[in-house]
Amino acid sequence: MSHPKERFSIKARLRSFKYAFSGIFSLLKNEHNAWIHCVATIVAVSGGLWLGLNGMEWLFVVGAILLVFALEMINTAIERVCDAITTEIDPMIKQAKDLAAGAVLVGALFALTVTGVIIYNHWREIF
Repeated sequence: MSHPKERFSIKARLRSFKYAFSGIFSLLKNEHNAWIHCVATIVAVSGGLWLGLNGMEWLFVVGAILLVFALEMINTAIERVCDAITTEIDPMIKQAKDLAAGAVLVGALFALTVTGVIIYNHWREIF
């Protein structure tokens, strides 16, 4: 059964931004892993400023940073939904949580790879 389509509303679109920012702030306030990502972000941005990254390098660094935060948010959302479904150990829920956590790890490895390649290229020029 489909629901009737709502009319477009600027007010509703603006409200959706409010919910999105609420989710971002909730992640930053409550998730310890997000704090680690924040520290890594500060290190990456500071290092990028020190090395004098070019525009394309910044694009990759910022893209990798945002990817990790987006994956962390999706992981947290999946964990919350799973925890709301049951507090008992369920192999399917464990697998869903493990897969979501694995996605964050893959994103973090991508970010480390991007950063490593960029730093290597800059240090090669310096030394």
